[in-house]
Formats: sequence, structure tokens, C-alpha cells
Amino acid sequence: MARSPEPNPSGPPASNLAGEALHVALVMDGNGRWAKRRGLPRSLGHRAGVEALKRTVAAAPELNIRYLTVFGFSTENWSRPATEVAELMALPRRYFESDLGRLEREGVRVRVIGRRAGLNADLIQIIEEAERRTAANDKFFLQVAFNYGGQADVTDAARRFAQDVAAGLVKAEDLDEARFTTYLSTAATPPPDLIVRPSGEQRLSNFLLWEAAYSELIFQDVLWPDYGPEHLKAAIDAFRTRERRYGAVADDALAAG
Repeated sequence: MARSPEPNPSGPPASNLAGEALHVALVMDGNGRWAKRRGLPRSLGHRAGVEALKRTVAAAPELNIRYLTVFGFSTENWSRPATEVAELMALPRRYFESDLGRLEREGVRVRVIGRRAGLNADLIQIIEEAERRTAANDKFFLQVAFNYGGQADVTDAARRFAQDVAAGLVKAEDLDEARFTTYLSTAATPPPDLIVRPSGEQRLSNFLLWEAAYSELIFQDVLWPDYGPEHLKAAIDAFRTRERRYGAVADDALAAG
């Protein structure tokens, strides 16, 4: 897959920004490498990543993004050193303590998806407060994937469907793609139009595996703590050049016979 062009802040605005509002998903990757290159502890890389998140959330509505899903902590991240896991667990508190009031005032609705099991009670309380205080907002939707994994989410959805079958609420033969989607933690949001991964890595890393079926993928050579509006704009510019066919034949191919 081709990488997206480098950001060009002085170039033309992203094309067709007046078009359909987008759902963009971001893998916030590269905090540790950013810190290592500067001779800093990894914890400071994660804290710099929170600042990048603030910049990105602030810029997204101006780029006609209505839904933004960010990958904050994966189910696989528990295998990291305990000190780093503790720092990652502190990030939602750091973000919401500094920005929740602004998000609430600006009409942002916050949802946190992923398994709550394994999170401490204080963190769960912070998450639930953020969701409660923004529940009536609908100008912009910020979905944070925390203690989340695409495979885990599909497994949990299958378990919930099986429980409903056992309870007599549905029949096994009722299951199709549309119904299964309603059991996923992401059921309240449309599938992402675009998945962006900074840091130079080119893989999904267990992020939104079901939802990514027809998402466009863009990879950018910038570490997450350095990410800003110009990089998000570059990703949108590249996305606007794509032709999305959803398995159909392109119009020009049909015209050519």
C-alpha cells in the first residue's frame, strides 16, 4: 500500500471538504520511539502523545470529520513493562482532567470502547463521568479504544449473540453481517471511511478488524507526538483522491465495456 504524501501546510485545502462528513480512525503510534530519539523516558513520549491528541481533536471538525476513533491502549499492551502500563493507564485521567470541560462545552460526545475488566475502579469512574457529561452532545463524536482489540471485540460480540440465542431472544439463523454488527462495541458509529497510522508502520495491529472491511488505509512517516493538523489534513487530501467502489466496477470500466 502506498504511503500518503508528506503534509504541505501551505498547499491547497483538502479537496471536497464540503462533502460528506467522515469517520476517521487513528492508530496513535510512535510515542516510545519519539522519546528514545530524544533520550527521554518512554513516559514522556506518552505524555507528549496526549498533547498530539488534543491538537488532532481540535483540528478534526474543520476537516469535515464528524467521528474520530483513536486507539489508545490495546489488549496486547498489557504485556509491556508494569511501569509503562501504569503510565498508559494514567493517560485517560490526564486527558479528561485537562480537556473534558472543553469537550463538553464544544458539543463533543465521548465514548470509550474496549473491555472494562482489568481496569481499576478509579479509571472506570473517570471514563463513565466523561461519557455521562457528554452524553447529550452531538456536534462531534470522539471514540477512544482503550483496552481494546479487534479480535477481542468480535469474540465478545459472538458471546453476546450466543447468550441472546440461549435466552430465546433471537434465533441462530437470524445472524447475518448487519445483525452481528449491532453486537460490536462500535455499533453506535458508522464504519471508518479512513484509517490512518502514523509512525511508519504499515499494519492494523488488531484495530477495528471487522469495521475496516472497506476503509481506506493511509500510513504516514511521522511519530504520534509530532502529529498535528497538517498531518491530518494531508491524510484527508490523500483520501479524497481515492475511488471507493465497495466491490463494484468503476464507472469508467463500465463505460468501456
